Amino acid sequence: LEIMKFQVTASDYDLCVSDGACKPADSRLVGNVPVTGVSFLDAQAYANWLSAKTGETWRLPTNVEWAYAASERFRPDIEGGDGDPADPARRWLTQYRNEAALGRKADPEPRPLGAFGINSKGVADIAGNVWEWTSTCYAHVTMTSDGVASSLTNCGVHVVEGFHRTYMSNFIRDGKSGGCAVGTPPDNLGFRLVHERGDFLQAALRRLGLT
Repeated sequence: LEIMKFQVTASDYDLCVSDGACKPADSRLVGNVPVTGVSFLDAQAYANWLSAKTGETWRLPTNVEWAYAASERFRPDIEGGDGDPADPARRWLTQYRNEAALGRKADPEPRPLGAFGINSKGVADIAGNVWEWTSTCYAHVTMTSDGVASSLTNCGVHVVEGFHRTYMSNFIRDGKSGGCAVGTPPDNLGFRLVHERGDFLQAALRRLGLT
């Protein structure tokens, strides 16, 4: 697994915005700090832009890949707050507001790259104060009284990783779309990407005009 050492920065993301391939981030941060205030679709757009720009494949990690990269810094699900128990994204937002009100987030602003150190796998700032999108859809598993399990997948909500694992709405900014996903992303939600190793050879062949 080859994952970005650092989160995508505000300056990195601005290049995509300048090319017209990404929408501006809601946080309006600049420089060498993680870009935040980006929706799932924003992160996907950046991955597509970077892939086209480099001729290689970049994508969001799955939750399993993120946990592997986080190594000793990975924490399992922690859900709290008094939000709607049927809506995982609303529960996360409730917890976020409660933690902010209690002053539990002593360092709420994104900090320059490397501020939270490097883990045993050489990945920086993972599980710091910026949560990260994954490509994994939310899945609700139920068990009947006779022991039969069923799963309902909702790709309008994705797993996000950080100080702990939780769930987040995709946040579609266009109100005409309707639904609970309409809104702006939290100002502590960013992303990093996985680089598909197999594309090195294909990229080299393309540069040589052999494909």
